[in-house]
Amino acid sequence: MIAYSAALTLLALFLPLVAAVLAPALINRLGYRASWLLALMPFLSFLHFLSFLPEIADGGEVTGGYAWVPSYNVSFSWYLDGLSLTFALLITGIGTLIVLYAGAYMKGHAQQGRFLAFLLLFMGAMLGLVMSDSFLMLFIYWELTSITSFLLIGFDHERQAARRAALQALVITGGGGLALLAGLILLWNVSGVTQLSMLLHVDNIVTTSPYYLAILLLILGGAFTKSAQFPFHVWLPNAMEAPTPVSAYLHSATMVKAGVYLLMRLQPVLGDTPAWQILLPFFGGITLIVGSVIAVRQTDLKLMLAYTTVASLGLMVMLTGFGSDHALAAAVLYLIAHSLFKGALFMVAGCLDHEAGSRDLTDLSGLKRAMPITFVASLLAGLSMAGLPPLFGFLAKEEIYAALYGGNLRALLFTGVAVIGNALMMVVGLALAFKPFLGRDAKSPATAHDGPALLWLGPLVLALVGLAAAVFSAPFHKAISSPMLSAVARKASVVEVSLVPHIGVPLALSVFTIALGLTLFLMLDRLRAGVAYLLNNLGPGPDEGFDRLMAGLVRASFRITNLIHGGRLDVYVTLTLILVAAAFLVPMAVFGEGPDWPSLPGHIELHEAAFLLIAVSGLYAVLRAANRLDAIVALGIQGFAISVIFLLFGAPDLSFTQFMIETLSVVILALAMTRLKLHPADHRPWPQVLLDGAVALACGTGLMLMLLKVTQVPFDPVLTAFFNTYSKTIAHGANVVNVIIVDFRGVDTLGEIAVVTVTGLAILALIRIRAPKLRPDAHQSGQKAETADAGGAP
Repeated sequence: MIAYSAALTLLALFLPLVAAVLAPALINRLGYRASWLLALMPFLSFLHFLSFLPEIADGGEVTGGYAWVPSYNVSFSWYLDGLSLTFALLITGIGTLIVLYAGAYMKGHAQQGRFLAFLLLFMGAMLGLVMSDSFLMLFIYWELTSITSFLLIGFDHERQAARRAALQALVITGGGGLALLAGLILLWNVSGVTQLSMLLHVDNIVTTSPYYLAILLLILGGAFTKSAQFPFHVWLPNAMEAPTPVSAYLHSATMVKAGVYLLMRLQPVLGDTPAWQILLPFFGGITLIVGSVIAVRQTDLKLMLAYTTVASLGLMVMLTGFGSDHALAAAVLYLIAHSLFKGALFMVAGCLDHEAGSRDLTDLSGLKRAMPITFVASLLAGLSMAGLPPLFGFLAKEEIYAALYGGNLRALLFTGVAVIGNALMMVVGLALAFKPFLGRDAKSPATAHDGPALLWLGPLVLALVGLAAAVFSAPFHKAISSPMLSAVARKASVVEVSLVPHIGVPLALSVFTIALGLTLFLMLDRLRAGVAYLLNNLGPGPDEGFDRLMAGLVRASFRITNLIHGGRLDVYVTLTLILVAAAFLVPMAVFGEGPDWPSLPGHIELHEAAFLLIAVSGLYAVLRAANRLDAIVALGIQGFAISVIFLLFGAPDLSFTQFMIETLSVVILALAMTRLKLHPADHRPWPQVLLDGAVALACGTGLMLMLLKVTQVPFDPVLTAFFNTYSKTIAHGANVVNVIIVDFRGVDTLGEIAVVTVTGLAILALIRIRAPKLRPDAHQSGQKAETADAGGAP
């Protein structure tokens, strides 16, 4: 039964990916109606995860998976508790509605199949991210969300703005992903575990580690970039270049909340420290103010929603790091509320753009009669965003003020930040709820209407869920909110806030926020002008800074490339050999690891001395060669002499290999050099000769010292015994050296063969290159048509 449940969970995890593979073919055959079939797969996943609600609500956890790399304790495993289950339900539930919505919104688009494939792949990546138990699995899915979001944001790739936005999102979130990888590796080393479910049971090992601050900063780098915290927030508004279904899904339940999910998941491991409680509220509070202030300046519906998403993410990060149970409860409630009202409002913006022909707030009014269903959805979602009863956003706001208010300066500061941010977001919520639909003079086309059911179904369902969750708050908290809070806090916790207000400071702060928000809403035009004036006088922001950074990076890369790659092969070889010599000599000199000088043998046999003399003679012949061909031929003398020495000291296989290498090297070099002018001697100025000689001596000395050091280390016969024992019994070969090369190191040998083959092909291509002959008029001027040195004979 357990294996059957694990198989079903694995299937539910992969169903969106299966739908992504099928999407292009189904759309080509059935058109937009295929969206019903495609939406069925995430809906089945949603139903499967919904079946875990009773078990999770009772405090249970669901784990499973398969061994991936057992030797490194790496597995493909999943972990479901109140936090990951809530995210899984949001991803698959809202994802089902988004797929249906996209089917109608993208109807008739030539690339609808490709679009839905990207969207479903994105859904599968996000679902895998929140379900991951393995560190490696978490990172892979984390980066997959960045890649798929790049494809979705840049879907309309013919527009330069879309390409720029996609690249910006990929650079920022991808860079954060690398920081996350480093943080996870440090977590692994400090805690000794590779799974989140095990990490959550490790007591204070991480927070007491000397690497804690490095781990925290790296994890925050990943979370802040993904969840668009200041100053990394710029990619999120620019991501509005994507089609509206992408914006609705990305902002409500998926990528932008991945960072918040990670912070909530690791709160029991990294939280409750001064660094955590300073960095998260500080950056979260700044992001809340920046996002909400810029939001009221906008008139484009999607940009208004995008900047309020930035503000909302800042609020969630601020609450997660504030350091109290009430703050964690407020973060949980606001995350759920935001997912519901923001998904609905984005889809409403798409409906207005699709059916009324504009998403500019100043061009829309009087649409209540023409689009009544859209108006109801917008009204409910907008009021929830404004934090008004009887919507779920009101419950979240009440809990926020209950969590933040206190008598100390820190509490008062962040309470003030929350009041200002919520009031400004209320202005945007009311503007979205009323401005496009009320008013006597309809600026929108007379043909505006609600559109097909698939367009208004998603926003209406999400808006009604936000209403039902507030009205029936007790069962909703029992099934969703309390288990999620218990998972974040790692202790049994109960959320009790309801629509019945408790007289006190939180209610007073809510009333003050509403009054402030209404006042600002009534003077929205002047507020917008004032914010625009303020931002214009602040100068360029992080968005322009990103462009300057990328331009500077390109210029620096160009200059460094020109500096390092000047086009001279002799410089490349010299620098490479200098680094090789440094790698040998510098560590020995710095750490005092030089070898002991060996004692010279008392007696050298005549034939041994003869071959040593031949090697030295070969070296002298190379240095005194009259031309390049003589130098190449003389170059083989030392190699043959050393081969004989190998033979004399009992290594016939090595000797034979050396003979082959020396022979082939001389032959190949001679053949290659016949294409060049070989007769002139290699005359170099004395400074060049001294430099080359010094580099050669340094490399030779370093290699000699390294070999001496190696031979002075006590010999470990373990491998020798292993190969002697198993070469014949396993590989069925008596020649141990050949068996090692062909069988035990077969893949390595195959790689060496591939390298030699590729090198040979490159040499062949160079040999066959011929320089173009000179123009006929060159003959008239007395010049002869001839090939360059590298080109060979004409």
